[in-house]
Amino acid sequence: MNISKLTIRQEQKDDHKQVYNVAKKAFENAEHTDSDEHNLIERLRYAKEFVPKLSLVAELEGKIVGHILFTEIKIGKKIGLSLAPVSVDPKYQSGGIGSNLIIKGHKIAKNLGYEIVVVLGHEKYYPRFGYVKASNYGIKAPFEVPDENFMVLELKENALNEIKGIVEYSSKFFNE
Repeated sequence: MNISKLTIRQEQKDDHKQVYNVAKKAFENAEHTDSDEHNLIERLRYAKEFVPKLSLVAELEGKIVGHILFTEIKIGKKIGLSLAPVSVDPKYQSGGIGSNLIIKGHKIAKNLGYEIVVVLGHEKYYPRFGYVKASNYGIKAPFEVPDENFMVLELKENALNEIKGIVEYSSKFFNE
């Protein structure tokens, strides 16, 4: 796979079916999943917390091979983002596509003025992007989750200094 030919761009309406299929395949045999990420993406697109500029696709030779989505969350009065989910077609996993999507997503989010991002994810993967345990800052998930898997990232230095509390996700995360 020649990742130098990878294009990352904002998702368009015409991409929805390909994104759905990529997400479904990506999580079919994943270790920690409810296998509903493809439907979660569909629900979040219609949530008020959806940020179109932060729904990105990775395209390789005209084919969508990855997708990432960030939606708004609240912690107290602070608006931040949740990274969820990031999907890469299994045929292209471990080739840097997910990393490229995350890095590009963080850059766009920062340029849009967002200061923090939370993620529920693998404790060995996300720290390479600067994520740390959210509990270090008194930030908690609104559901049972292993402490090491619920993480936060500062996009702006010291953005977490005054924030504590339970993350409020879009109701669409809970199939509502």
